[in-house]
Amino acid sequence: MNLSNLKNHPFGVEAFFESSVVLTFAVPKEQLESLIPDCLQLDTFQDTRAFVAVAMVQTKNLRPKGFPKFLGNDFFLIGYRIFVRYTTNQGKRLRGLYIIKSETNKKKMAFMGNMFTHYNYTTTDITKTHKNNHVDITSKKSNFKINYSKDNEAVSLPKNSPFLNWKEARRFAGPLPFTFTYNEDKKEVLIIEGVRQNWKPKPLKVIDYNFEFITNLKLKNHKLANAFIIEHIPYYWKKGRKELWKQNEDNFKAS
Repeated sequence: MNLSNLKNHPFGVEAFFESSVVLTFAVPKEQLESLIPDCLQLDTFQDTRAFVAVAMVQTKNLRPKGFPKFLGNDFFLIGYRIFVRYTTNQGKRLRGLYIIKSETNKKKMAFMGNMFTHYNYTTTDITKTHKNNHVDITSKKSNFKINYSKDNEAVSLPKNSPFLNWKEARRFAGPLPFTFTYNEDKKEVLIIEGVRQNWKPKPLKVIDYNFEFITNLKLKNHKLANAFIIEHIPYYWKKGRKELWKQNEDNFKAS
């Protein structure tokens, strides 16, 4: 295998998601255009709002697909992603995510992740605590925090969310079926497909949050649009597949 291809998800990967907490922020679409490559389009709501999400995932037994569980490892993963669309050369329109930052709590995951993906993992500290049905996830190094409630009460949409109801919000809950990476020199799109079962995100009541990375993007008028949690879900990513990007009217993002 060509060593340069190692980073292109050369094999499937599976894991068990003990929990996945995702906060999605709505942003005026013009502010995210410069953060995605030309081959992708922003996935928008009412053609005015685009979305950037923070996903915090506790994985168990992460390993190459087909390997026994005892060879897997447990990691905490944090991903900052933008909701996007891509039109394949066959004209198929895919909804997915474009990753702008990845973090993990273990050096082994960062090393392996950077060997086999383009996600540019860095390591950080993660502390997760439970108290009276409240959960805190914090990081001193990355300077983020989230506090949410696990009460089984009805949850309202976040204040100033652009969505009218949770059904609308669910369309932007993530993770979407596909993740995209782009090699600008080769004009090559890498498509990674995720597969899951019984994926039923539950609305989450967020008490407090702060993410330095989001703050440093200097986005104006960004609002928390939704927050969801899923728990106890098997998940796997297929081997990556590549195609040359053929620029046309369907898959050229607005300038």
